[in-house]
Amino acid sequence: MKVKHILALFVLGFTLTIAGSLFKVMHWQFAPELLIFGMGVSVIAGFLLIWKLLTIKDFKGFLNS
Repeated sequence: MKVKHILALFVLGFTLTIAGSLFKVMHWQFAPELLIFGMGVSVIAGFLLIWKLLTIKDFKGFLNS
């Protein structure tokens, strides 16, 4: 998995988390599900990024990989 895909997962997770918190403030439905799913995606992306950092051979070309 490329780094740009992992960053896209981070953006998706943060977007869902922000939408879930907005739903929570507005007392709309599906707020807890959006918050849980958004944070779950962010956690998965974090684990993938840590795994990518630990398995890469050279740090100079990290963002190009």
